[in-house]
Amino acid sequence: MSEMITADLVDLDLAAETKEAAVRSLAERMVTLGRVTDLDGFLADVAAREARMPTGLDGGIGIPHCRSAHVTEATLAFGRSARGVDFGAPDGPADLIFLIAAPAGADDTHLTILSALARHLMDEDFTTALRTAADATAVAALLQGPAEPGDAGPDAPADEPGARADERGARADQPGAQVAEPGTTATESDTTAADRVFRIVAVTSCPTGIAHTYMAAEALEKAGQHAGVEVVVEPQGSAGFSRLDPAVIAAADGVIFAHDVPVREKERFAGKPTVDVGVKAGINRPAELIAEVRAKAERGELTGPVTGPVTGPVTGADSGSGAAGSHPTPLDGAGEPGEGYGTKLRTWLMSGVSYMVPFVAAGGLLIALGFAIGGYTVDKAPSVAEHFVWTDHTSWAALLFQVGGLAFTFLLPVLAGYIAYGMADRPGLVPGFVGGSIALTINAGFLGGLAAGLIAGGTVMTVQRIRVPAPLRGIMPVVVIPLLSSAVVGLLMFLVVGKPIASLQKALTDWLSGLSGTNAIILGVVLGLMMCFDLGGPLNKVAYAFAVGGLANPNEGSLKVMAAVMAAGMVPPLAMALATTVRGKLFTRTERENGKAAWVLGASFITEGAIPFAAADPLRVIPSAMVGGAVTGGLSMLFECTLRAPHGGIFVILLIGNPVLYLIAVAAGTAVSTGLVVLLKAARKTGRPDQGEDATRTEDGAAGGAGAAAKVPEPV
Repeated sequence: MSEMITADLVDLDLAAETKEAAVRSLAERMVTLGRVTDLDGFLADVAAREARMPTGLDGGIGIPHCRSAHVTEATLAFGRSARGVDFGAPDGPADLIFLIAAPAGADDTHLTILSALARHLMDEDFTTALRTAADATAVAALLQGPAEPGDAGPDAPADEPGARADERGARADQPGAQVAEPGTTATESDTTAADRVFRIVAVTSCPTGIAHTYMAAEALEKAGQHAGVEVVVEPQGSAGFSRLDPAVIAAADGVIFAHDVPVREKERFAGKPTVDVGVKAGINRPAELIAEVRAKAERGELTGPVTGPVTGPVTGADSGSGAAGSHPTPLDGAGEPGEGYGTKLRTWLMSGVSYMVPFVAAGGLLIALGFAIGGYTVDKAPSVAEHFVWTDHTSWAALLFQVGGLAFTFLLPVLAGYIAYGMADRPGLVPGFVGGSIALTINAGFLGGLAAGLIAGGTVMTVQRIRVPAPLRGIMPVVVIPLLSSAVVGLLMFLVVGKPIASLQKALTDWLSGLSGTNAIILGVVLGLMMCFDLGGPLNKVAYAFAVGGLANPNEGSLKVMAAVMAAGMVPPLAMALATTVRGKLFTRTERENGKAAWVLGASFITEGAIPFAAADPLRVIPSAMVGGAVTGGLSMLFECTLRAPHGGIFVILLIGNPVLYLIAVAAGTAVSTGLVVLLKAARKTGRPDQGEDATRTEDGAAGGAGAAAKVPEPV
């Protein structure tokens, strides 16, 4: 393989003003050198990665990257911008831009480049040299060291391919080894460390498992060196991770979790003083985290979640998040100390909702099919365990209805259990499920399930903070925590908060049942706006959860709400599909291809089908989708449409009340959204005929330029 970066791949005067233009400019250099075979195809792949999550990093860094079938060999291009380009970093535009291209399937190469580069970006001298270099040759020479995959030198990340064997050995096989200060020998380091060295093990991870993961690891290791503390880090990257030796963990005096995604196999670190923060805290204030965990150790605080030991063999050591033996959990409240409780609360609630949705879909559709086959008296049928006639369609309808009903009885326990799970890990499951079952028993409904989950999670988190003697720690997760937390949750749900919540739930149900006229239309408009605001995000899920919560005890009002929510959620992808059909020249070739798929996604009630369009042009697509969704939601309520199925889109039309009017509502909202997005895109084109992303055209006449690449996310 030739060098990944040469002087021809360096632009020290990058003039682009948008990230799309910057990526295109650097990609064109790759095309010139034969590293990329199809510019538009490659740009679409870069944009798909960018749509998934911004690639801007704090400190003026942008790292757009992707794997692509249009790349012939792993390549790194660099651009330096005087004005800065916005890549979505919280602290503003990036002036140092790295475009990384790897051939399809070259996972190790791709991740090695990124992780090694991320570690070097923590070195202020390195970034200063990039900002002050006078010629492209010097920059290329500077980048060739950290970026080269397979580099066996000291620059390779310790947990990535190419890491030095002796460094990995020092970390994994010598738990007492002190990481030597630069300029000292191993003997000198061992002598000064002796037995007084404070040992910390850390785990770092971020949603993409690349840049922030390794930047945090580097920052913690450097801070440990300056503080005279041994810090051994396990970066849990997107290509898997190399587990710390159990002896290293056992010898550690404290633990630091710097993560934005769940720590895998967290039980390995149980029973030690623990600091649990977001990954950016690991980058921005590593010295404070080290001081904090030392202080907790001195006070004897065991703040880490105490979970049971692994009861079986761990396999799939480096297979990533899906490895057998790993125990991925939802976010358990980790975050910056300044992060608001509102953000944490939303994360916990979304954990419960995400686990509940499959039960909703399966149970709700089975119930709806039972009604469709057996009529509205199917709920009066005897138990199929006692009476079932193989040739009678009503028996089959009763079977579907009763199986779906049983699935629905799990909604509140699963919701509450996994809210508690998101807050307190596995110890939260038992009290969470108990609380959810109590909410079901006392008819506290969806609100009761939410309250039960939060109470259970809070109770477990409180119990976990109690200092206990070392001999008792082993029974905490299997006896003490389930016993105490379940008793507390039961007491509160039965005697304190359960009955008021049940009364509130009944009042809400009665209100929905009596909705008519203007009130119903306004509610439909609000739900439509929520469904289309973030296209499958938290606000969308809140509206959806509100609707499906009413299906547990359905009435006329709750069925109208479910109909309005599903109708509005179909609008964004259908509108984008229609817009790419009627005014294809306003969209790129890739977007027009996405538009074909959006027909099916929209008809299936998969709102996320509009995400590629919204990511490419949010200021025009999202408002247009919201207006159309509001129109559809309001019309669905006005037409008094009802729906017993929680999902299915057009394919459950037979289960919809007033189906013709329902289709009219969906069509009207789709037409409104289509018209708005076409008008807004056409106005942009007219207002800037000779500049920006509309100045260049693709080979088939569609608008190209900087915005040609459609942001197509990976499947959710």
